[in-house]
Amino acid sequence: MEKQKPYRFIISGGGTGGHIYPALAVANEIKKRLKEAEILFVGAQGKMEMTKVPEAGFEIVGLWISGLQRKITLQNLLFPLKVIMSVLSAKRIIKKFKPDAIIGFGGYASGPIMLAAGSRKLPTMIQEQNSHAGITNQRLGKKVTKVCVAYDGMDKYFPNEKLVLTGNPVRNDILSVSDKKAAAHDHFKLDASKPVLLVIGGSLGARTINASVIEHLQKVVDSGTQLLWQTGKFYYQEMKERTKDFDLTSIHVLEFIKEMDLAYAAADIVISRAGALSISELCLVGKPVIFIPSPNVAEDHQTKNASALTSKNAALMIKDSNARECMITRALELLKDEDKKAELSKNIKMLGKPKATEEIVNELMELVA
Repeated sequence: MEKQKPYRFIISGGGTGGHIYPALAVANEIKKRLKEAEILFVGAQGKMEMTKVPEAGFEIVGLWISGLQRKITLQNLLFPLKVIMSVLSAKRIIKKFKPDAIIGFGGYASGPIMLAAGSRKLPTMIQEQNSHAGITNQRLGKKVTKVCVAYDGMDKYFPNEKLVLTGNPVRNDILSVSDKKAAAHDHFKLDASKPVLLVIGGSLGARTINASVIEHLQKVVDSGTQLLWQTGKFYYQEMKERTKDFDLTSIHVLEFIKEMDLAYAAADIVISRAGALSISELCLVGKPVIFIPSPNVAEDHQTKNASALTSKNAALMIKDSNARECMITRALELLKDEDKKAELSKNIKMLGKPKATEEIVNELMELVA
């Protein structure tokens, strides 16, 4: 009997960690099941996937593609040319690699590779992480074979017969934070007898969240609360400088937290932006959360993401414009409110989908079968 050739998959996703990490989680699950499988990532030249994907052990090729700017620029004038060139490049990549299926996770490169795949009648799948689908994915949804989503009610964006509710893929280490509290206290040098407030604004940082913390930092210190604070790359030096006159035994200022599983394990409550990946992780972690949605994202999708949880009494939300005034005060109030914390924790955990990665790969294997 002839031996079956190894499966070959093209995965596209990038621009932000919210697109890259789910794509990598699925790639790792494929490799776990099919050791011989060959996987090629397609990204956008100059974007973070071009370094993050090779660091994770996968090959990636870059397309000459970027998004439209909000104002008239040379980049915008080049945009139609970039799309044409990227689709032609994508067709060449597909012809050479000969994939069995192509999966898109969003980001600039997903459009051209999926359009190229459609012209060759290949099995295709997209995974929409947000509760409000982006314009590119809405258009692609009409052409692809299957659409995996993380929220109910997505039939307003995609054909119902193509939809599968899977949840968002997350890293494996997030699935088991409940037994890591002692290790977390040890790692971050925290006092186990004092509450911990975890503040995260994304890998690059969030100006409003950082400003809201720094303006009320003395209040945090006076309350006896320990602060685990990821400032992000752009704000770290400034925040480090502005905290040097405070009692730093209880304030831990970090540029980036690599060990997010330990940070979640240590936290009593979390303040976070409302990106799709953060929400999916926080649903599995099951800690009380205050979301501060970013106002600087397409179609205000972070507010819609957070609203999907606040409508089920699974999280609190404060508008970005109100954060400086009340974010820290509300967080310190919540830390003392045991009933509210327990209620939020219970409700958010019910929304978690721990098997999302496996289910997406199940759907993929059905496509190629």
